[in-house]
Amino acid sequence: MEQGYLLRIYVGESDKEDGMPLYEWIVRRAKQEKLAGATAFRAIEGYGSHSRIHTAKILQLSTDLPVVIEIIDLADKIEAFLPIIEPVIHGGLITREKIEMRIAQR
Repeated sequence: MEQGYLLRIYVGESDKEDGMPLYEWIVRRAKQEKLAGATAFRAIEGYGSHSRIHTAKILQLSTDLPVVIEIIDLADKIEAFLPIIEPVIHGGLITREKIEMRIAQR
């Protein structure tokens, strides 16, 4: 087991960076920085800093659903990644928690 960090980033589906969805930009940048793994999840409902509910319900269909990006790696690599993404997160949220990593072998 290795000690690592789980970085969790909350953004809106319509947030953009360099002409692409912000979640896509973050995942691609994590890959470019050779972080161990990154996944983006689209939520069905939530609210953020403006307390406005975003939902996938048919009568209240939002075009800005919440997206959560999870990135895992060793502490030093996560720490080095934070200054890259912090400037592009506007109204989102970033959390970091210690984890134990175990890489499954085939």
